[in-house]
Amino acid sequence: MRDALIAAAFQLFLERGYEATTVDDIVALAGVGRRSFFRYFPSKEGVVFPDHEGCLADLTAFLDGAEEDPEPVARVCDAARLVLRMYAENPTFSVQRYRLTKSVPGLRTYELSVVWRYERALADYLRRRFAGRSDGDLHADVIAAAVVAAHNNALRSWLRSGGQDDAEAGVDHALEFVQHSWGAAGEGPAAASPAGDAAEAEDEDVVVVITKRGTPLWQVVRGIESGLDGTGGANG
Repeated sequence: MRDALIAAAFQLFLERGYEATTVDDIVALAGVGRRSFFRYFPSKEGVVFPDHEGCLADLTAFLDGAEEDPEPVARVCDAARLVLRMYAENPTFSVQRYRLTKSVPGLRTYELSVVWRYERALADYLRRRFAGRSDGDLHADVIAAAVVAAHNNALRSWLRSGGQDDAEAGVDHALEFVQHSWGAAGEGPAAASPAGDAAEAEDEDVVVVITKRGTPLWQVVRGIESGLDGTGGANG
């Protein structure tokens, strides 16, 4: 019955438009009563996003089972992949919903509220993992927002392709960017050790040019070039 209601709703949305379709129209086409509709969906908007409640519950359970994971940023990235999987399971429906949502401001607002709930679930997990760390809450909120932004950037690119592109490859690429930016533990990119920095500096050529004020630029450049070539110091 739930699937029949969703199918009837989207058939009418495509034929008449979202605003012109009522709940009564949907239940009439599905052959059920209004009570049956509201048993499954809290509102007409709810039938457009029928799978998000279950996905949010799965995502939360996935994170709750990872309180000791040594790589919390990787964990929230994997959680975001659960959302992608939900979209990719039914590309036709996902593309239809994307196009419908773009054309109806009210649905866009509703979708943003759903996205915010995903972001809060990710942030709550990271806040627990970063508890006691300096700026732990800040790191948690920023990383959660970055994961959602990266995921949605790739997801929308896939939806704009009509579901033809490789959704998993796109999202993996986007989430790898987040992991590279923040590191597995959420402390930012792995910093080189001081010894490594010193070794790297020793391998680099450093040229110091001392020149009088007003020296022509071409003469300064020639001095730099001669220093790099090892042919002598800078003029002036």
